[in-house]
Amino acid sequence: MLSVLSWNIQQGGGSRVQSILNKLINSKSQILILSEFRNNKNGRLIRQVLLDAGYRYQVVSAADADTNAVAIFSKVPCNSQLFNDTGLDFSYDLALIDIGVIHIIGVYLPHKKKHKLFDLLIEHAQRDVPLIIAGDFNTGKNFIDQKGDSFWYTDKLLQLEKSSMIDAFRALHGDQESYSWYSHQGNGYRYDHTYVSQVLRPTLQACYYEHSWREEKLSDHSPMFLNLA
Repeated sequence: MLSVLSWNIQQGGGSRVQSILNKLINSKSQILILSEFRNNKNGRLIRQVLLDAGYRYQVVSAADADTNAVAIFSKVPCNSQLFNDTGLDFSYDLALIDIGVIHIIGVYLPHKKKHKLFDLLIEHAQRDVPLIIAGDFNTGKNFIDQKGDSFWYTDKLLQLEKSSMIDAFRALHGDQESYSWYSHQGNGYRYDHTYVSQVLRPTLQACYYEHSWREEKLSDHSPMFLNLA
């Protein structure tokens, strides 16, 4: 089984970092994708503790210490790729690992800012290698992943699905209402997603949120779990 945990840890983890690390390690997930990872003191601590816990393969996008970015930690042997050479704004918000039969892209996409990162994701989805894309997309489908219509890039999610990617959560849970982040006004948004190539659908065993971690105030986002046979 392949197990992937993706989680926005909120501004690098702050004073919550040790509790976050405990949850990550106890989850026994093989691959961890962390959004709002920061290349600062907490980031160094996360890298060392996860290295000691068996996550030998680590890819951290190139971003300043105060910039929210993305990092991937894996117990599964892999090659890695960053996107610094693409010339795209916010390229540090993507990181890729290649575990041989599957490529996995971790994302932390900008919130309500113009970017072309979805075009890059769509291009990767059209390749022959099965793909998983997971993390904080900072968007969703209007009137489905929120009650209103304030999301940017809903059209890009639809393009991604036309490129043979499926929303793993919706594939298993249909139109179930489940939000991964809430505003101070109590409005829910499903910002965090896991997309998998259509060819992986027969292996899809589980995809769910662990809302209790958010309710414990370890982060303002709920982590997402994916299990493939």
